Amino acid sequence: MIECHQWLEEPGPADHVLELTYELRTRSRLRAQTQGGVEVGLFLPRGRVLAEGDRLQGDDGSVVVIHAESESLSRVFCDDALLLSRAAYHMGNRHVPLEIQPGQLRYLRDHVLDSMLRGFGLEVEEIFAPFNPEPGAYHSHGHSVATPAGPIHNAPFLRLSRHEHG
Repeated sequence: MIECHQWLEEPGPADHVLELTYELRTRSRLRAQTQGGVEVGLFLPRGRVLAEGDRLQGDDGSVVVIHAESESLSRVFCDDALLLSRAAYHMGNRHVPLEIQPGQLRYLRDHVLDSMLRGFGLEVEEIFAPFNPEPGAYHSHGHSVATPAGPIHNAPFLRLSRHEHG
């Protein structure tokens, strides 16, 4: 069994392909098989989700690349940016992992969430595809979940216009 204890930050070739669902990519300890049938054990630091294209260093010198396995998803298409933003807000309020693409949202299939979004007037479609959700506002490779990445002066600044109610 190949053991992987660390990420490789630089792009490059890989010797093995490990295809995992999103749920399995959230684990730091895992035993799985590559597409070629080689057994791999992951012993990674906690707190980082494996993403499509991540490369891991094997203890035998080989490199394992991560691919997102196709799984059952729901997809919402919408040309109305406000309605799509509203849907994303409500999904985020429920801490739902969400993949955001131009004009669409994807999430792991859930009939309760499907019903909620249909209630907003959105059409929900069932698909089978790889799932690559947003990593989150405080995602970084060297910080805890509670600490934003980088110095505070690198944080995005958002100015909201004043809105009067009348």
